[in-house]
Amino acid sequence: MDRQSTSDHSSDAASPSLATVAVVGLGTMGSQIAEVLTRAGRKVIGIDTDDAAARAAAEALDAATARAVQRGRITERERQAVLARFRTFDDLQAAADADLVIEVVPEDYELKRQIVTALDGIVRPDTILATGTNALSVTRLAADSLRPERVLGVHFFNPAPAMKLVEVVSSVLTAPTATAAVTALARDLGKDPIAVGDRPGFVADGLLFGYLNQAAAMYESKYATREDIDAAMRLGCGLPMGPLALLDLIGVDTARTVLEAMYAESRDRLHAPAPVLGQLAEAGLTGRKAGRGFYTYEAPGSATVVPDPLSPAGPSAGAAGRPVRRVGVAGSGTMAGGIAEVFAKAGYEVVLAARSEGKAEQAKARIAKSLDRSVDKGRLTAAARDAALAAVTTAGSLDAFADVDLAVEAVAEDLAVKQELFGALDRICKPGAVLATTTSSLPVIACARATSRPQDVIGMHFFNPAPAMKLVEVVRTVLTADDVHATVREVCAAVRKHPVDCGDRAGFIVNALLFPYLNNAIKMVQEHYATLDDIDAAMKLGGGYPMGPFELLDVVGLDVSLAIEKVLHAEFRDPGLAPAPLLEHLVAAGCLGRKTGRGFREYARR
Repeated sequence: MDRQSTSDHSSDAASPSLATVAVVGLGTMGSQIAEVLTRAGRKVIGIDTDDAAARAAAEALDAATARAVQRGRITERERQAVLARFRTFDDLQAAADADLVIEVVPEDYELKRQIVTALDGIVRPDTILATGTNALSVTRLAADSLRPERVLGVHFFNPAPAMKLVEVVSSVLTAPTATAAVTALARDLGKDPIAVGDRPGFVADGLLFGYLNQAAAMYESKYATREDIDAAMRLGCGLPMGPLALLDLIGVDTARTVLEAMYAESRDRLHAPAPVLGQLAEAGLTGRKAGRGFYTYEAPGSATVVPDPLSPAGPSAGAAGRPVRRVGVAGSGTMAGGIAEVFAKAGYEVVLAARSEGKAEQAKARIAKSLDRSVDKGRLTAAARDAALAAVTTAGSLDAFADVDLAVEAVAEDLAVKQELFGALDRICKPGAVLATTTSSLPVIACARATSRPQDVIGMHFFNPAPAMKLVEVVRTVLTADDVHATVREVCAAVRKHPVDCGDRAGFIVNALLFPYLNNAIKMVQEHYATLDDIDAAMKLGGGYPMGPFELLDVVGLDVSLAIEKVLHAEFRDPGLAPAPLLEHLVAAGCLGRKTGRGFREYARR
């Protein structure tokens, strides 16, 4: 039955390829895909047995086009033409004249199979049938069809009108002409299509859901709070959302379904759904759509988080921090200089010590250049620059740390080197001084045990570049004193950084979640599933990542990445964390990324 009709077809586009598209399932994604298609000139047949869903889809299109008129993006006449191209029905028979059918019903194989097989008897022999699944087998659906050569996957990302990525999924049965037609359509819609093979999660979700699963497991183990996990990944990696908030947006039940499909194929423990996902799903706490998931929301469907019993309380009356006026920074590299700059700009007296006075002066000169750039960009006044630079004194020996209240080491990521340095700090620093390591992967307790005062030792993991990055991972060992932890939290606030608490285990929060994701991206290339460019594009366009995994690996350094992967594998003993052989081969060949001019890509020599 036709629910909505209009007589104005005068502005229909001139018969483009795949001119008429049926969208089966008018939930969130179905209605968004319908909007994208109608605004690109296609006639869209919306099909849903739920009257309310059909009405909501029509209302969503009406509202979206009205906003576009208000913003001057389309005229009212163009808006009316868009609305005229969308009609809704409650029967699959309405798809009889479609050139392409896209099903976007819930992730239930039997439901999708019923739709595909029913369409076999309705549509023309040349009509392409596309599934919007991101978890189920496209090949299996194709095999159940009378014409498997015309069945493929087309995976849009939420919100479909804004997200540029579309994954076009071919099975071994798909005809190249069908793939080419849908790829051309995606480009005509203003999207960036990438061609991928049939495996659960495809590229973007295949990488994303493993990462989300690990974040859920990290939360479940009570290693860190949901707020700290999400803040760490937003501030430490520049991601638009934290992983637990993203799980709530996607739907906890949907994530669990995708992971089950991924695990069934890979048998990789990293894809085995964290038990908490099943517990939340079974309880109906499926995220935003239910009003509660990892977080609690104002109402079902709302994006507004409201306090609940797990929300962090205000400042507690716990241990008070120790007074900190003078800070020592050990090291002469990029991180040491950046950290010294952070403390100096916040008004602390800073002693920057290196292996020689000359190296310390070179580090201070780099700080001066950084401060000058901040002045040039209007971020700092000349007076503030001069004050910050005057607050930094240099030294060629750790002996200058005799009177510091906080000593921060930022030397090479070598445990023996750090232990020797902490032994020296133990001898030199006054009683009560807090001793901090900036390690990103080594055990903080091993540094603490190199001293006679392990209760005073803590991790302060700054991110590069330290002046710009807001995150600091505060890493307590089993021996760290409460007032030492309080001191570092107070110092982080004073230097305008966001501290997140975590325990002393490999990778802390950020690297423990980031590097398995990077390793899995390498495995995709190693297995010839997708290209470097397609994977990078998928994560930037489909996941909102500021950099693709291979861009990031080349920036971080392949040797550094391999070292972190080895530490994670050694600590957690999970076969899925074993470094990808391709990464090991590139490092052995001296291809370390941008710093050597060649990593996963080649770079022009400076």
